[in-house]
Amino acid sequence: METKLQLIDATVVVNQATAEEKTILDHVNLTVNSGDFVTVLGSNGAGKSTLFNVIAGSLALTSGQIYLGGQDVTYLGETERTKELARVFQDPKLGTAPRMTVAENLLLAERRGEKRRLRSRGLTEKKRAELREIADQMGNGLADRLDVPTGQLSGGQRQALAFLMATEKTPELLLLDEHTAALDPKTSAQLMALTDAQIKKAHLTAMMITHNLSDALQYGDRLLVMSNGRIAMDVTGAEKDALTIEEMLTFFNRY
Repeated sequence: METKLQLIDATVVVNQATAEEKTILDHVNLTVNSGDFVTVLGSNGAGKSTLFNVIAGSLALTSGQIYLGGQDVTYLGETERTKELARVFQDPKLGTAPRMTVAENLLLAERRGEKRRLRSRGLTEKKRAELREIADQMGNGLADRLDVPTGQLSGGQRQALAFLMATEKTPELLLLDEHTAALDPKTSAQLMALTDAQIKKAHLTAMMITHNLSDALQYGDRLLVMSNGRIAMDVTGAEKDALTIEEMLTFFNRY
C-alpha cells in the first residue's frame, strides 16, 4: 500500500536552553497510507495542533523527518507543501477570500500550488456549469450562490466551500483541523456527514482533529489519541469499531 505520510522521530522543543524549555512533540513516529481516514483526539495541549502544524510546514521540527507523498519535506516551508497538502481550519473565515465570489474562490483553488492568475471575467457557461457541479456536491445551496461574495455566506456554507477548495485538486493529504467545531450542532453534523461522503467518494487520505468523541468513533478507519506530545493510542479496523464513548472517557481519565 502506498505511503502518503511518514513522520520519523518528529520532535519539537520550544524555549530551548531556558528554564521554560518544553517538548511539545516527543519523538512521534507515524505512517499514514493511501485512503486512510484518521481521526485525532486529545485534550488541550496534548500535541494535536502541533502535529498538524509540523505536517503542514507552519512549524519546523527540532529534530526528525517528514515525508509526504514519498518526498522528504522536512525542510520545505508551508507554501511549498501546498502542492501536496490541503488544510481546512476551525474558523470559517480562514481558507476562503471573503470579497471574492464562490466561483472566484473555486477558480483560485484550481491553481493550488501554481502561480495564481485569476481570470474570472468572461467565465464561460461551460466553466460555470463545472463550478456549479462542484458546489452542488455539498447539497447545502452553495451551487446557487456562485456569484455571491464568500463573506456573505453562512458559516456552514463558507466552511463547506473551504472543504471543496481543499479537495478540488486531490491532495496527497487532507488535514481537517476541527473544521466543524465553530458551527452549530445541526450544521456541524451536516458538514461532517458530507465530509465523510466526499472522502469516501474521492478515496482521499485524510486526518481530522476533533474534540467530539462521537465523531471520532463514528468516522474514519483509524483513531489516534495524543497525550503529552506523544501518540498514546493508535487503533484501527475492528478494534476501533468496538470502542465505546465510556471506554474513551476512562482512557482519558488515566492521562
